[in-house]
Amino acid sequence: MPNLVIIPTYKEKENIESLVKAISSLPVPFDILVIDDNSPDGTAAIVKNLAPFYPNLHLIERSGKLGLGTAYITGFKWALDKGYTYIYEMDADFSHNPDDLVRLYTACNNQGADVAIGSRYISGVNVVNWPLSRVLMSYFASVYVRMITRMKIMDATAGFVCYRKEVIENIRPDQIKSKGYCFQIEMKFTAWKLRYKIVEIPIIFTDRQLGTSKMTGGIFNEALWGVLRMRVRSWFIRYKRGVTA
Repeated sequence: MPNLVIIPTYKEKENIESLVKAISSLPVPFDILVIDDNSPDGTAAIVKNLAPFYPNLHLIERSGKLGLGTAYITGFKWALDKGYTYIYEMDADFSHNPDDLVRLYTACNNQGADVAIGSRYISGVNVVNWPLSRVLMSYFASVYVRMITRMKIMDATAGFVCYRKEVIENIRPDQIKSKGYCFQIEMKFTAWKLRYKIVEIPIIFTDRQLGTSKMTGGIFNEALWGVLRMRVRSWFIRYKRGVTA
């Protein structure tokens, strides 16, 4: 089983069925794991109704809105237990084009990347339908991350990523301290400190057409302080791989 796409959801009833169908129709086979945080709009029920028709579709229901980081940690554990080779993070709202999953897969499977990032900023600013204030906030958040961490990653806050299984095993997601928006940054930072090959694949990020955004200025503020804490913690950590492919 090579590919698993982890999709955290909260109130995504308008998008989840179309997204499952789009991923399932790709020329490369992808399994899908939806992790739903007790969406009051019935997102999980839609997934359950789809499951008999899509054997590649799986669902984990959680008791409440427990956070993006913990959702991905839950998904990573499930993926490792099932033996997937490539493990993907993806939003549920079509801001990430499902077709680009194939490009992330190719980067890791055919071109030797350990981590492939769907990057909004590697070839300019490729964001559609965001207000200028949010584009600037996101872009300069990545500039700030580069300044603090010294990583050469243009889109450190990206949530569209493929990790080779070995990378997840060595990152040990349970050791990741960040649970909110900074989780994405700390995952990449840890992979970088472990000297994995990280590549950025240019994508066009399109803001959601349906449903409601969960992003707020407070989330970005949390990430900015979280990066500082993460950098200080890193001074006291010995980064060493324990698992090899």
